[in-house]
Amino acid sequence: MRSREPREYLLFFFTADFLSFVPLKNDFVTTSSAQEAYNAAGRDWLAQEVYFWGGLSMEGSHEGKSVDRRRFLAATCGGLLAAAVPGGANMRDSIAGAAPAPKKQSTASASAKRKIPIGVFDPVYEKFSLDEMLDKVSALGLEAMEIGTGGYPGTNHCPVADLLADPAKAKAWQKKFEDRGIHVATLSCHGNPIHPDEKHAERDKESFRRTVLLAERLGVKVIVGFSGCPGGTATDAQPNWITYRWPPEYAQMQDWQWKEKVIPYWKEAAKFAREHGIHRIALEMHPNFVVYNPRTLLKLREAVGEEIGANCDLSHLFWQGCDPVEVIHFLGKQSMLFHAHMKDTVFFPENEAKYGVLNFAFDTSDLGNASETFRAVGYGHSASLWKSVVQAYMDVGYEGILSIENEDPILTGEVGVERAAYVLKNVRKEILEG
Repeated sequence: MRSREPREYLLFFFTADFLSFVPLKNDFVTTSSAQEAYNAAGRDWLAQEVYFWGGLSMEGSHEGKSVDRRRFLAATCGGLLAAAVPGGANMRDSIAGAAPAPKKQSTASASAKRKIPIGVFDPVYEKFSLDEMLDKVSALGLEAMEIGTGGYPGTNHCPVADLLADPAKAKAWQKKFEDRGIHVATLSCHGNPIHPDEKHAERDKESFRRTVLLAERLGVKVIVGFSGCPGGTATDAQPNWITYRWPPEYAQMQDWQWKEKVIPYWKEAAKFAREHGIHRIALEMHPNFVVYNPRTLLKLREAVGEEIGANCDLSHLFWQGCDPVEVIHFLGKQSMLFHAHMKDTVFFPENEAKYGVLNFAFDTSDLGNASETFRAVGYGHSASLWKSVVQAYMDVGYEGILSIENEDPILTGEVGVERAAYVLKNVRKEILEG
């Protein structure tokens, strides 16, 4: 069991010009481990200040890029806050700490090292127009995008109906990306097509069908989504996520779900995709859906066919105890790696020790009692861990992109995208030049 540190709390004072941190307990900077985390966070802050104001640029970034003060403050406060939340001094593999050695790390020959494109998932830019978003993505030097076409991601930057109705519009839409050197790599329609509410299910089924047709038109080879989750019985009105097969009625419900809802739907969906030239349906292993880990994904693939594969989002697997490199190699050997979300998870050991891992925070107001939360890449686990992840994708011959999905409650919006891109581009460069 990991040792527990005293709780540390901070007050945050925001003004138009500055953000200051006021410790409420002096033991934040008197315990040696907390002091070390605080100092590491300070070094990170200084490095980022040099980066922003000293003119240092990321690999592929544009010279003369300006960053306003609000974005600067949002980006640089992350390291200090990471050290200040409960248990932060002992955060597992935080940006201030070292990552555990992966169980398996192979080395690829120079000829096997593919420069995997780094991209971003578009919902993070929901407040911006298509052209504004593309300008921002281009300024970061990113090479690809994952675009929402329905379901939970929405269609903020992709008028699906218009593009299906008019081939010329579809071509013009795609050209906007190409003109900036950005590849539309995947279309995403995360939803619940087996929801017990028939209207909800039909809406998401239709979203999937239209996404398949649009992918066929655009020449996009990968569609991303969720497996969905039905009710536990034919009369349920809401989904029932069952992960534990006891008492016996839960095993009965789970068997009914897979036999009557999950497998029949996905056989039909895979057939439709196959008929339209789409052979890669990348399902995100996600809690509250029937496919939530590699084993359940493999179960569905064996029942449905090789069209079913993974959107490997490690942020949902870290808290389940999965080793990221082992997962990538396992899925790679099964030819199941179709897509990859780049998102991190940070753990707060003090709370994890008391409450376990099923205690997630989605908002900063919940961090005080949380066991874990999402972070931008490199702010939950160290850069060395992420280097081993990128190396593993290269080793198994992954053909997709590294798609940044930012759901960091601290480094929100495009700030988190920029931080994640910085880490990923640098570790990729180290591997390719090493």
